[in-house]
Amino acid sequence: MLTGLARREVRKQRERLDATPQAWTGYVTKASLVLSAWHQDPRFLDSYGMPALLPLEGDGSTFTALLRLCGASDVRATTLLKELRAAGAIRETPDGRLEALKRVYIPQTMDAELIRLWGTVIADVASTYGHNLMRRADVAPRFERAALNDRVLATALPEFQKFLNREGQAFLERVDAWLTEHEARPNESEPDSTSVHIRLGAGVYHLQD
Repeated sequence: MLTGLARREVRKQRERLDATPQAWTGYVTKASLVLSAWHQDPRFLDSYGMPALLPLEGDGSTFTALLRLCGASDVRATTLLKELRAAGAIRETPDGRLEALKRVYIPQTMDAELIRLWGTVIADVASTYGHNLMRRADVAPRFERAALNDRVLATALPEFQKFLNREGQAFLERVDAWLTEHEARPNESEPDSTSVHIRLGAGVYHLQD
């Protein structure tokens, strides 16, 4: 009644969805999902565990196959390549293969998608504060700490930015690796008591007045 499709067609679509490999998901852009999968999925790593150089198309591990894994096949590969190049996240090698230069995608200009991501971050911070303010005594608080000093020389700002970019990224990559290690796998058989999935993570932010 809602879709206008016959029950037989609905069943056919459900069977197609069930047979499709589970795509990477999360509150991030498709560009971020592609870079994350490129750094973590064994099919797209080299013998040293680093992101492999990928041809755009063809058989096996390719950039196009990476898009399909991340559920981004509805986006033209050339469009996503343009965005990733503009952000300095990838480059093309002399032999025509693609090399990942960054683990995260950070747009260089403000757009609607970036505003949506900001809203998600603000909601996450508010959720943590709300939990800590409203929790019962027998519920553990969520970690929330800040390192702040209101008498830092302004000339130290460039050095602090480099320090935070380096140390903050290293910390978040360790968090990302830990979360991946504890991620539920598709079709994994688990006891009922441990089969509940939650969204889990941490954030690091530059504070400045």
